[in-house]
Amino acid sequence: MHEVNIAVAAIVTLGLLAGCATAPPGPLATAYEGARLIVGDGRVIDNATLVVEGEKIAQAGRAADVRVPAGALRVNLEGKTVMPMIIDTHVHLSANRDALVRDLKARAYHGVGAALSLGTDGYELLDLRGQTIPGAARFLSAGRGLTMQEPGRTPVPYWITSAAEGRKAVAELAAHKVDIVKIWVDTRDGKYKKLSPEIYGAIIDEAHQRGLRVTAHIYDLEDAKGLVRAGIDALAHGVRDRDIDDELVAMFKQRPNLVLTPNLPDRGVKTDLTWLKANLPPNQFALLEAANTDRPVAQTLYGIQARNLAKLNAGGVRITLGTDGNRPWGPHEEMLDMVLAGMTPMQVIVAATRNSAEFLRLADAGTLQSGKSADFIVLDANPLDDITSTRRISAVVMRGAAVDRTPPGR
Repeated sequence: MHEVNIAVAAIVTLGLLAGCATAPPGPLATAYEGARLIVGDGRVIDNATLVVEGEKIAQAGRAADVRVPAGALRVNLEGKTVMPMIIDTHVHLSANRDALVRDLKARAYHGVGAALSLGTDGYELLDLRGQTIPGAARFLSAGRGLTMQEPGRTPVPYWITSAAEGRKAVAELAAHKVDIVKIWVDTRDGKYKKLSPEIYGAIIDEAHQRGLRVTAHIYDLEDAKGLVRAGIDALAHGVRDRDIDDELVAMFKQRPNLVLTPNLPDRGVKTDLTWLKANLPPNQFALLEAANTDRPVAQTLYGIQARNLAKLNAGGVRITLGTDGNRPWGPHEEMLDMVLAGMTPMQVIVAATRNSAEFLRLADAGTLQSGKSADFIVLDANPLDDITSTRRISAVVMRGAAVDRTPPGR
């Protein structure tokens, strides 16, 4: 399993050495040959060749159609599958810089190339968005989200009580050039008041005037409809209180650019976690295993959201991938949950790559095509046959460089 990772690392080392010596001008080319290539846009290319020059993909296509540059280094990936790195459009990362960088490196380890943190980031962290951190996923952020007052919960978001306060908060977010505006529309099981249509309508209007999009944490079907009517750009969760109706599906169809990030909950069933054992400290794995039980209530909640996702997917809604929380391996769990909800493996991969990159406006990510960033995962098996094969990672290449995948403690 580690042969490809070692080969990729060796090639990157050679490339660095060549860059330090009196080498010919221009980037050293590397040709990855013989793999099945999942492009990210719905296409599959068998026996593909992927040529990387520096940080970019120079060519990607059938072996017969690609001209490997003379002197290029070659990596044999016969029997492997290559897909774009995953993009996670809903996370909540650590609140200090060092821990945040560790979070981003952990994501790259698991094949995640970028992550959008939604609403729980202090402004002092936002400069990390413009930095290229070796071996770390890209960081995008909504900065401070907006909600009604929620005593006992995180005070990082703006706690607002009026439309005027909402507009003022959006102005501050715009000044800090956040990537998107995040709002919460939820009573938290009846504990708090939630943003009213008047307030969230003002927030959405102000954001749009300032060139920002808005994504919403929701729970109820009626709130979803109200937000869509108000012009929301994305729902950061699916509807959770009941099965959706045809009206909501029709509302999505009227807004083809409206995005759904289903963020499915834990299925509430005991699962095989052994794929994580080598990648986690023993104490962390033990905690996961202790919580790995059958939970009927969770199964019911998953069932509602799975049916809702299936209905919207059948309606052609644009879907992205999001995991909530701070589990760097979470996208692999979410992708399985999305397949079990009724999406095909290819639909899930497109959602997790091209769709998510387009939603985050990452023009150089999400698909494996000429001119894009060389961000890809080498897999030991085909995820189109079994989506859990995204967990069988042989190597990760980000910006043309191999990501260190030495298991923790090794």
